[in-house]
Amino acid sequence: MRRDVQVYVIDDDEAVRRSLCWLVESADHPARAFASADEFLSDLPETDGIGCIVTDVRMPGMSGVELLEELALRGNNLPVVVITGHGDVQMAVEAMRRGALDFVEKPFEEKALLEVIERAIAESEQRNRTLSEDADVRKRFKTLTPRECEVLKMILSGRPNRRVAKTLGISEKTVEVHRAHIMEKTGAESFAELVTMAVQSGFQPGPQQRK
Repeated sequence: MRRDVQVYVIDDDEAVRRSLCWLVESADHPARAFASADEFLSDLPETDGIGCIVTDVRMPGMSGVELLEELALRGNNLPVVVITGHGDVQMAVEAMRRGALDFVEKPFEEKALLEVIERAIAESEQRNRTLSEDADVRKRFKTLTPRECEVLKMILSGRPNRRVAKTLGISEKTVEVHRAHIMEKTGAESFAELVTMAVQSGFQPGPQQRK
């Protein structure tokens, strides 16, 4: 089995849990079963990792929709596949609104469900790559000096070098040097890419970054 992937199965019906786990493991993915959303949340891993959550939408206690809300509050990044019963279309739609990747209606075809799970795992891998890239970009921006952060803030607001120099009481040549250092430290190859990376990093000069 691929140990870098984990599929979490949540269903109050033991027979269904066993069936789903068997199905997931037949595709060479480890599966962990939980009888309720509360049980799952109490054992929720601190890091999302790669994988997905397969959950029934209608369960005693916390429903699948409520689980999605709680996962969003906790910032959990695992894709969620919701299994619905006949007549639960409204709940399925609500689950999609709350962030579910997809839903599968009972009785489901094993092949169809596996295809959805594989897509969820692929989505999880993409989300983790994006998170890793974002973390790398944030790390680069943290290497900027307080003055470079001031210059960057003004540049991003659309001010030309001349106005930046006048505002900060420095020469235009010094502003150009700061800009060059900013581009070098962030790895941006163009101003457009610098803007994109600044947005991606959530760049906000804090009090510790001001002169």
